[in-house]
Amino acid sequence: MSNITVENGTETDFSNTAYAVVFGSVTALGFPLNAVSLWILLCCHSRKSPSTIFMIHLAISDLLLASSLPLRVYFYATGSWPFGFMTCIWVTMLFRNNIRSSSIFITFISVDRLLAVVYPLRSRHLRTSSNACKALALVWVLVCALNIPESITFWRFHSNKSRCFEFDDRFEFDDRPRSALTYVQPVLILALLAVNVVSTVLVSRTLRRHLNDSARVFNKVNVMLIFAMNLIMFSVFFLPVSLFLIFEKPGPALTPLVCLASVNCCLDPLLYYFSFDGFWKRKEDADSSGGRE
Repeated sequence: MSNITVENGTETDFSNTAYAVVFGSVTALGFPLNAVSLWILLCCHSRKSPSTIFMIHLAISDLLLASSLPLRVYFYATGSWPFGFMTCIWVTMLFRNNIRSSSIFITFISVDRLLAVVYPLRSRHLRTSSNACKALALVWVLVCALNIPESITFWRFHSNKSRCFEFDDRFEFDDRPRSALTYVQPVLILALLAVNVVSTVLVSRTLRRHLNDSARVFNKVNVMLIFAMNLIMFSVFFLPVSLFLIFEKPGPALTPLVCLASVNCCLDPLLYYFSFDGFWKRKEDADSSGGRE
């Protein structure tokens, strides 16, 4: 492929430059932020805490996404894709995996906080590192398993194997009814968003009833910030790009939503920061105050 510029070349060049800047900025911010966050989570916090385990995997998911973005930057900056179609599939699947895995991990964090705040005693047998690891293993298996049929579909119905990411009106799509795979991600995101909304409401009610009980909830503001950030993540970053593919076929309008969704990996480190009292403290101190995490 020599160039992706179409009829209105100036407008297309401007859009591609903007996409390259956005993806480049996300890479420049997201990769070091998540790398440092992962190092802190591994070295400074107890891995016996379910919250820590969930956040470690969320950081890994974000790092995988950030590692694929430089290829998108190259494509939109140069208008060429010399890396082969299999690499295109790999990069596309990493993006889809990040949306799914991040949404699930964020929901796990919300549910964990819900159990810790609303049902602190009854949930002790559920909030264990063993259960957290089993749930995470299942998530990674399911997320990666979805890549197999999606990759096959992407390979069969992509009209030009020398192109990646950009689609225009000349792109030939399959005219048959949409498969069930098309609805997996939107249904998943909507279901997880509902769980986050319910968790936010229940935790908010509990905090209002125990407004003066500082021993039970160490930092109520941080707790509600976590839930607020989770809802923003779903509403702004995950939901639009997921719903788009139900109502529209892939086209030029999809790329801005992909740009927007990729920004989520830059904001997740804020979630780690507000989730722990003293994010930078030593592991020994964190272990001694493990009940606050």
